[in-house]
Amino acid sequence: MEPLARTTVVDTLERQIQQEILTGSHQIGSLLPPERNLAERYGVTRATLKHALGRLVGSGLLETRHGVGTRVRDYLRTGGADLLPMLVRYAPDWLHEVFEVRRTMGAVIAQRAAGHITARQSDELQDLLAAVGAADQPAAVQLADAEVHRALARATGNRVYLLLTNTLFNAYLPARQQLVGPFREAETAHARLAPLVRAVCAGDTEAAARAADAYLQETERIMLGDLGLAR
Repeated sequence: MEPLARTTVVDTLERQIQQEILTGSHQIGSLLPPERNLAERYGVTRATLKHALGRLVGSGLLETRHGVGTRVRDYLRTGGADLLPMLVRYAPDWLHEVFEVRRTMGAVIAQRAAGHITARQSDELQDLLAAVGAADQPAAVQLADAEVHRALARATGNRVYLLLTNTLFNAYLPARQQLVGPFREAETAHARLAPLVRAVCAGDTEAAARAADAYLQETERIMLGDLGLAR
């Protein structure tokens, strides 16, 4: 068992300011109060505050200018997909948009994988599918399912698809425990995913795209329903 990560004062302060930015307490384009005032407000030293603000500058939420101060960046204009886990954590409605991209990209990945998959990759994919059915806990089923999708991305032969797949998985990590609905029963999860794997392994690009779309729509419906976010 791995030791639990320790939460420092800087970690806590970073998350607090992060939350205030992403929930609109600090508006995009606004200047934060002077550091002395902020340190007093949060009950921390200025050194601790500077460390936390430095992290938020590094993550793209803040920018500092000498003689001006620290401003909330327009992260929707300048930020990257690495912000998605933070956005999902504090505004779960972002999941609708994450899942929309997941559906679109998933069908493209499945189609391309079917057209490029090798015999070795086909064997790996079928082994990973079997692991979904053999998993004994919902969380294990969920993780096994994720490995199938990583393998699909690898089979495209395009590493960018793999990085994008990782990005989307990371985006809903904050809500992962609430998204186990499609994975509560290993046998059902296996049966739901099997048509996609069969189509890709058979090299049938159109069937793979259709199977991916069906799979992703169904799992999305279950997950968003569990969160009370179904449309």
